[in-house]
Amino acid sequence: MAKGVLLVNLGSPDSPTPKDVKPYLDEFLMDGRVIDAPKWLRTLLVRGIILQTRPKKSASAYAKIWWKEGSPLIVISERFADKVQKQLKIPVALGMRYGSMSIKKALEELSGKGVDEVLLVPLYPHYAMSSYETVVVKTMEEQQVHFPEMKLTTLPAFYKSPDYIKVLSESIAQGLKDFEYDHILFSYHGIPERHIRKSDPTKFHCKIDGSCCYINSVAHHTCYRHQCYDTTELVKSYLKLDENKLSSSFQSRLAGDPWLKPYTDFEFERLAKEGKKRLAVITPAFVSDCLETLEEIAMEGKEQFMEAGGTDYKHIPCLNDDDAWVGLMAKWINEWQASDVLPV
Repeated sequence: MAKGVLLVNLGSPDSPTPKDVKPYLDEFLMDGRVIDAPKWLRTLLVRGIILQTRPKKSASAYAKIWWKEGSPLIVISERFADKVQKQLKIPVALGMRYGSMSIKKALEELSGKGVDEVLLVPLYPHYAMSSYETVVVKTMEEQQVHFPEMKLTTLPAFYKSPDYIKVLSESIAQGLKDFEYDHILFSYHGIPERHIRKSDPTKFHCKIDGSCCYINSVAHHTCYRHQCYDTTELVKSYLKLDENKLSSSFQSRLAGDPWLKPYTDFEFERLAKEGKKRLAVITPAFVSDCLETLEEIAMEGKEQFMEAGGTDYKHIPCLNDDDAWVGLMAKWINEWQASDVLPV
């Protein structure tokens, strides 16, 4: 069988305009693993309410971060894929879960090159039904309908891989260089609390009570909250950080339901008012900088922190197309190509 690799990231509108943002948001928010309400209710919420006002607001946010080459997330993902390709002897294709760079197009590209065995790499370090899981399910659907002879293998969530923690930690250390911080905030993308319970295979372990994430359980394989806190602990251990100078929080919530806490925007105010005047913020739920990191954290977050009394603020970039991160991904893929063994 001829092998190939499919890298999948979130996606982006084609332009920072309401006209292009609206269909992108429609596809994203109508995904039942993102807003997991019954379809009739999801349709009412998304198409009857959210899409009446959100595209204009989101387009304005995208316009703030848009590069001349295009969407930062797309451009960064393309650079990463190109660099990985240079270290492999098998084809690499890049697809997006939402938007015009579809997973189907990426699979067609691989199929056109004779590939009939694909390693799917969701570009998310952690497992969540609204990120990792929806990529896997969508890819399987496209494969089964359009490429039934194609074999599909998926790289597991890699948040606790020692090699990944090393790359992530050293990138963070580089970002912290010459910045005397009072506190480091690990800001992860938020999800509704019910997603944690839905993803719990035991149906009883995940109580989100402050202790369940630290009690060993099979539920941790699909528990986004546990995996985020574990990432913070692993980075803290690798870099020998002072536990009194760091914390974790969750960003990007929607109104209405309880989401994972503490909320990042609340933390900006709390930390500043507690005298943490010099803040470094990292976003380890993402491997590529995007709207949620470049606008929500680097711009809005800084403004919120400074208005609350902070004096110095540093957003540390994601791994993006860092050479060490590229090298690690190429290593994982080459090991899979050689032995069919997933190294994560």
